[in-house]
Amino acid sequence: MSITNTPTSNDACLSIVHSLMCHRQGGESESFAKRAIESLVKKLKEKKDELDSLITAITTNGAHPSKCVTIQRTLDGRLQVAGRKGFPHVVYARLWRWPDLHKNELKHVKYCQYAFDLKCDNVCVNPYHYERVVSPGIGPLLVKDEYDYDNQPSHSSSESHLQTIQHPPSRPGPPEPFSSPTLLPQSESSSSVSTSAFSTISAGPSRPVTNEIAFQPPISNHPAPEYWCSIAYFEMDVQVGETFKVPSTCPIVTVDGYVDPSGGDRFCLGQLSNVHRTENIERARLHIGKGVQLECKGEGDVWVRCLSDHAVFVQSYYLDREAGRAPGDAVHKIYPSAYIKVFDLRQCHRQMQQQAATAQAAAAAQAAAVAGNIPGPGSVGGIAPAISLSAAAGIGVDDLRRLCILRMSFVKGWGPDYPRQSIKETPCWIEIHLHRALQLLDEVLHTMPIADPQPLD
Repeated sequence: MSITNTPTSNDACLSIVHSLMCHRQGGESESFAKRAIESLVKKLKEKKDELDSLITAITTNGAHPSKCVTIQRTLDGRLQVAGRKGFPHVVYARLWRWPDLHKNELKHVKYCQYAFDLKCDNVCVNPYHYERVVSPGIGPLLVKDEYDYDNQPSHSSSESHLQTIQHPPSRPGPPEPFSSPTLLPQSESSSSVSTSAFSTISAGPSRPVTNEIAFQPPISNHPAPEYWCSIAYFEMDVQVGETFKVPSTCPIVTVDGYVDPSGGDRFCLGQLSNVHRTENIERARLHIGKGVQLECKGEGDVWVRCLSDHAVFVQSYYLDREAGRAPGDAVHKIYPSAYIKVFDLRQCHRQMQQQAATAQAAAAAQAAAVAGNIPGPGSVGGIAPAISLSAAAGIGVDDLRRLCILRMSFVKGWGPDYPRQSIKETPCWIEIHLHRALQLLDEVLHTMPIADPQPLD
């Protein structure tokens, strides 16, 4: 649409949305972009000067100065559009400026009064009030794959919650890291080796190696478990072979597709037999190759290195959070040669404590509700109103155990970008139980036991 036909805040929402849609960058599906833009325009309809500022900024590609364009900050700071959650300034910056933007790459301009980082009640989402600070490598790309390895078109649904987030390597064959990513400030910690974590690691290989992770006090004084993880191998929904336990004396374990005997720091999937194995599974197994390396750092953080010639697909609540997504909201595609953190023990511990406390408080409030002792209909025993009483009380031990488990599929992905909707439909995958995290969960449950969920009468 030409500048002469640019709408104003007095025009109908539909005309404004149509005009702004013409300037989107194409990283997101058309239906998602339309929902996000409609949502924003409706919120700004009562703030005509800000809506005009948005229209000016977008239709002139930032050529003319524009004021802050604000929406109300939510409790968790994230915006929900079409069942997906993301930081609002990042969502709109991706739509209109940088489709491959990572959430840690935005820095607000000095004259922005309501920038996301300023923690005001309102958040500025004007994409031209932010600059992109590009890290040395390539960040995770929120770009959907059009084809699987079979060149089968994806059965993608724009309404689906799941999305594939890509994690390319920062460069071919990353060097062995010598410092821990936990030394980085929280704001710089990223779901990709390409961000400041890797620039820090590669900055001075000649300086003395220091393992500062040792200076962090342990979360628990309980002795470390004998095995730091156990790995179960599946083909579709059937476990094949025995669960493989990795001793704590082997912090790095390789899971590959070869036929050598397994033991110690190596789990070979090639030698496992399955009478129900199909031709498709057999074909996929041939591509596992060198597989992956899992590395336990510090008290229980986990990193993955993809050694295979094909990508692996990971379900990781840590990476979900790093990408600004809700837990279980994404599948992470880790490319060959990439080296990436997939689990943070301290974050997991905080999460299990919060969820256990929420469930316990909800159960108490629910019991009071059944007994008729709750003072008002809005009271849920101190739980945020966003969490319904029954849902919070329904958090069980299995929900908390999921926080301590990683799942990883070789060669084939799943979710809306692929013909397979669940990891249990992929031909070859592993489930990794992290024993230190499960040990901490045991301690949490001893301090605040969760009763079996009871339905409200």
